[in-house]
Formats: sequence, C-alpha cells, structure tokens
Amino acid sequence: MKVIKFGGSSLADAKQIRKVCSIILSDSRRRLVVVSAPGKRHADDIKVTDLLISLSRAIRDGKGTEAALEAVLSRYASIAADLDILETDILKIIKNDIISRINTETDNHEKLEDLLKAAGEDNTAKLVACYLQHIGENAEYIDPKDAGMILSSEFGNAQVLPEAYERLSELAQKDTIMIFPGFFGYSENGDVVTFSRGGSDVTGGILAAAVNAEVYENFTDVDFVYAANPKLIENPFPIPLFTYEEMRELSYAGFSVLHEEALAPVYKKGIPVNIRNTNNPDASGTFIVPEDKAPKPTLPVSGIAADTGFITIHVYKYMMNRLIGYGRELLSVLENEGVPFEHMPSGIDSISLIVREKNCPPAKLDKIIECYKKMDADSVTVDRDQAIVMLVGRGMTKTVGIATRATAAFARSKINIRMINQGSSEVSIMFGVEAKDAKSSVVALYNEFFN
Repeated sequence: MKVIKFGGSSLADAKQIRKVCSIILSDSRRRLVVVSAPGKRHADDIKVTDLLISLSRAIRDGKGTEAALEAVLSRYASIAADLDILETDILKIIKNDIISRINTETDNHEKLEDLLKAAGEDNTAKLVACYLQHIGENAEYIDPKDAGMILSSEFGNAQVLPEAYERLSELAQKDTIMIFPGFFGYSENGDVVTFSRGGSDVTGGILAAAVNAEVYENFTDVDFVYAANPKLIENPFPIPLFTYEEMRELSYAGFSVLHEEALAPVYKKGIPVNIRNTNNPDASGTFIVPEDKAPKPTLPVSGIAADTGFITIHVYKYMMNRLIGYGRELLSVLENEGVPFEHMPSGIDSISLIVREKNCPPAKLDKIIECYKKMDADSVTVDRDQAIVMLVGRGMTKTVGIATRATAAFARSKINIRMINQGSSEVSIMFGVEAKDAKSSVVALYNEFFN
C-alpha cells in the first residue's frame, strides 16, 4: 500500500481534482489518500482554510457571518458544478456540516476555530470520495474519529497520541480507495483539534506509519525539492534525494514543501517519502530516505533555508560556568511559561536562548526576563526581529572549509552574523542574522555553494 497526500494547490478547483483522481487511479497501491482543503486558484485568490478562519472570527465578532459562510459554500458549489456532481447530495451534506459547526455552543474561540478550520479538509474528502463514486470507483470517505485519529487536546497545535497508531492500522485491511481528511483529528474528550498550519503532511506521515506503507507520496506543485526557495533563486538546483535529518533541518527553517513534523512518524518506521508534482506526475520527484539507504553525497551542501520570527534572550553572569545547575534553572523558566527553545549557543559567562516569537508573546517574555533578573544575572537583554539561516548537507562532515566559505559569502554581501551554532551531527550549521537579511543570506549562500 502507498499512502498519498495532496496539498491545497492540487485540490484548488475541479480541473485539479480530476488530475488528482487520475493519479490515484493510475496505481492500484494508492488506496489511502489524504487531502487538504482547496488552495488558491490564482495569485489573488483566498484559500478555503483562510475563508473558514474568517468565518470563525465573524462568529466571534457577531457580524458578517452570512457573507463569510456564503464565501465558503460558493467555493464548494463551484467545484461540484464543474465536476458534474450537483445531482448528488454533496452540497447539502457540506452545507449541513458547516452550519452544524457554526451552531456548536462553546465560549472557547480556539475550540470553535479548530472545529471550523477542520471543515475544509473534511468536506473536501467527502467531495473527492463523491466524485470517485460518481465515476464508478470503489471509494469511501473515512471519518478520522471513527478511524482512530486521536490527538492531544491542544487547539491549533495538536500531537498524535501513541494509541492512535494501532487503531489506524486497521485501515490496511480495507479494499476500497479511502479518502482521509488531513490536518485534524479528535481529542480524547471528543473535540476536533488541528495540527499546526500545513498539518495535512503530518496526517499523511501518521497514516503511512500506521499501515506500514511502502512509500508516502506527497504531491504538491513542484517537480523536486530544490536547494533553495525558487521565489528567491531563479532555476535553483534540484535535489533528487535527502535524508530525513537533512529535510527535517530544512523544513524547520522555512522550507515550505513539507511540514517540519511530517517526518517523525515515518522516520521511526524507515518509510521513504516521495515529493512529487500533481501537474507533472511523470517526474520522479525527490525522495527522503533513512541515512542507511542514502548513497554517498555528491555535493557538500544539499539545501539552504531561512526563517524569521525569532527572539534571542541573552543572559550574562560572570563565572556562570562555575554555577552548577544554572543552565537548568534558565531552561526551567521557559518550561514554566510553556515556551520551547530553538537553539542555545553559550560561552563561559553567557547563554543565548533563541525562541520563536509566536511562542513567546510580550507578557510571557516580560515574565521570563523578570525571572532571569531574580536569578542574579548581571544582564538580560533581548534581540527582536531575528532570523535563522540553515546550511544543510551530509557532505559537510567530510569537507574542509565549509564554514569559511559560508562566512566569506556573508561578508561579501555585507551581512552581519549575530551567532553561529553547529549541530553535533555536523549535518547543519545555523547562522543567526537580522530578519531583514534573511532573504539576502539565502542568496549569498546559494551563490557560494551552487553557482
């Protein structure tokens, strides 16, 4: 069995959905299909997920609900009309589903927003299953609740629970084409909870691991994963193969091709991931494989990525290196505030804690700074508007002078490096720069290592 996932651009309209169904039917092993909500049809369009978020906020604010609902329903009506399935009950099913979500009584806006966001993937799965049935295929919609997609009770940032895998594994026994909505599942309390944005990739990874798929095919709108963002680099170098670790580092730092958490489930099972193009399904795409199945790298660097939205908290205390447990105490403050740290470069008298701004709003940041000052720190300073730039590649471990070339590239572009942190595996080097220099950093590094 293959698990196959289609992103929003692959499901944006009826033409794209027909392509999707053709791809599914071209291989009998493609029996478990994960779908996203319809994406943009053109540059000025709005994704269905964003329409649903607008709907949830209209309900919260008590105005504009009817117009927001109509925007969602008309999008599905347009797709259904172009697929020639208006004579079915699909539009009635979709409308009743969304209205029932709107009428759910709750004072928790996060809960309501997750419930409405999930309607995008859920109803797209019903629509795709309906179309496949309409053309005579043995297809069915799979309800994540019935299937056992059990997640933690974290609205907008849920994690799969271990017991979900055993229940989901039963899907392997079905002989139908199963259309499974991505992005969401159910908490143990029965609430709809979503992964973070782009989480349909995560759904695919979980299902691939649960049914022990031979491969997880992730269809998007590019032929390959490229060495750098095509929006920044014209005709970037295509990379036909990454290891899990390389792709994880790049996804974490802003590679939009694959959600950064999607690889965790398949990593444990050693299941390869194949990134492919819905609009060019004959292209072999990029494979992501375990380290022991990867050939020797031909290039020292495989990818470059950058992401903004970071804060750096600098703590300085003279003779810090002699204070047993001081680092643990610093991290415990973050733990108490529910803030994960991303990197932690240190010196003998200082530690820099890099956190994502979205995880550390001003109120939390103020508490953290106050706690650090109470720990008798000599100084606590904060740098905002920071970015991280990741230089990634297995070949770096056997190549002399990578860091030298990278820093020289930054210098030529007059980019100030705020910090450098190299992972213990030597597969990646992280550079901290100002957010305004993030894009030019990618260009500088790409020109150094690929041009």
